[in-house]
Amino acid sequence: MLQESLGGRVLFTRSQTGLMPTAAAHELRPHAEDMAAAAAAFVRMASGNLEESAGVVRIAAADVMGVEVLPAILSEFRYKYPETAIELSLSNQMADLLRRDADIAVRMVRPKQKALLAKRAGTVTLGFHAHRHYLERCGYPERLEDLAHHTLIGFDRTLPFSSLVQAVPLPVSRELFGFRCDNDLAQLAALRAGFGIGICQLGIARRDPDLLPLLANQFKVDMEIWIVMHNELKRISRMHLMFNHLAVSLAGFAAL
Repeated sequence: MLQESLGGRVLFTRSQTGLMPTAAAHELRPHAEDMAAAAAAFVRMASGNLEESAGVVRIAAADVMGVEVLPAILSEFRYKYPETAIELSLSNQMADLLRRDADIAVRMVRPKQKALLAKRAGTVTLGFHAHRHYLERCGYPERLEDLAHHTLIGFDRTLPFSSLVQAVPLPVSRELFGFRCDNDLAQLAALRAGFGIGICQLGIARRDPDLLPLLANQFKVDMEIWIVMHNELKRISRMHLMFNHLAVSLAGFAAL
């Protein structure tokens, strides 16, 4: 049906492993993704009335924020507004709010699009940490230069935020790290397992008494937290309530 409506353009070919998209399919993919995002946004908007908290709110956030910080905050919201269903989309790739990939996003950089409503919730500080067991085995670095002689935890193929890369006092490439992974949660797990030295938010590291800060007077990176949503959504009660709840709660987290 779809191929017929497109004038007979072939979108898929059969192979031994299944259907394979053609060049035409790849060309049309961005438009199909836009249509899918718009359809999903339509369903979420239709799930409740403008004046009520009932309905769906889709939130986008980075992996670590979504797993380590947001669950308690969203649980509190759900307790206050049990008729609101929450969808949480986690990725270090920023969701396109103009395309309605999500309703609200928690970002670590300030948005630039004028159509977006943004509120700064505060600043979190990142620094070097290591598990007590690793330090007992390998010793404490006393200077930034000592890190070259330690096992470091970092990225594999995808660079993190440029501000973080620029702040690291060593030439940054994947060969620098003894543990390489582009998933921040896996890096955090390796840090907690005592694999080596890595960068972690101070507020998250403080929860584990065995994660010790290192070189705090010589290195730190501050990153802002922004709550963002499309400006048109502020008239919808559940979106407005969630936006304000995230702003207040994340400001409290940042203040700690």
